[in-house]
Amino acid sequence: MTKYPQRAKILIEALPYIKKFFGKFLVIKYGGKAMVNEELKLAVLEDIILLKLVGMNPVLVHGGGERVTQEIEKKGKKAIFFQGLRVTDKESLKIVVRVLEGINKEIVSSIKRLGGKAVGLNGRKESLIKSKKLTSPSNLGFVGEVSKVKTRIIKSKALKGFIPVISSLGIGSDGQTYNINADLVAASLSSKLKADKLIILTDVKGVYKDFPKKELFLSTLSLIQAKKIIAEGKVNKGMIPKLKACIQALESGVSRCHILEGRVPHILLVELFTDKGMGTMITN
Repeated sequence: MTKYPQRAKILIEALPYIKKFFGKFLVIKYGGKAMVNEELKLAVLEDIILLKLVGMNPVLVHGGGERVTQEIEKKGKKAIFFQGLRVTDKESLKIVVRVLEGINKEIVSSIKRLGGKAVGLNGRKESLIKSKKLTSPSNLGFVGEVSKVKTRIIKSKALKGFIPVISSLGIGSDGQTYNINADLVAASLSSKLKADKLIILTDVKGVYKDFPKKELFLSTLSLIQAKKIIAEGKVNKGMIPKLKACIQALESGVSRCHILEGRVPHILLVELFTDKGMGTMITN
């Protein structure tokens, strides 16, 4: 019988958090192994459906990193990254578009199969995400940055009970499609939607003080500390766009940013609905 009171205790512990986030927008960047492993994929999507059912407005932004890399390598090409951003030539861009549009449909289908309501939104269609060519820190080809986001359609779908699922593609003023880092798309969306939180799922526990050494894990970081870690070069290259996304979101009014290990089943619920939480939380 002891397990039943324990279950009730867990639910009661979640109650103040459910009240706090009721009606709020949460932007979740979904990527890494949690998109590839079927069991982890279902755990993440179940969490997001639950967030919706208890009155929150989760918005899911996805990339397609691992699968894009696999498809590029099948063509006999090598995937090249610079400071965590994918160098994207014309052939690679076609692969990125095809893979991301396929993943978007898969996620929407999975959410529906699990009993949720979802709608796929392509960043480059209906000019949802206006972008321009990214020229700094280097010429990365058809890599863009967000210049404007149309949030009206996203809000409309969310308030009608849907979970918006958004691919990280943008369209330039000249009609050119751009590959945009999904972390940075999520940051722009979180600020434009006035989201309460930006949550980034990745393949590591969170942020370490002196990566690759893992002696000192940082469960909390201030905005100033996050900037300092990047400036000192103490994070791995893949973490740079994630921290930059958090900095951008916090400077634009988002309350908190969380970097979580998506390989831990149901980590979203643990982070949002328990006193202790997991991962790294960055605050202003």
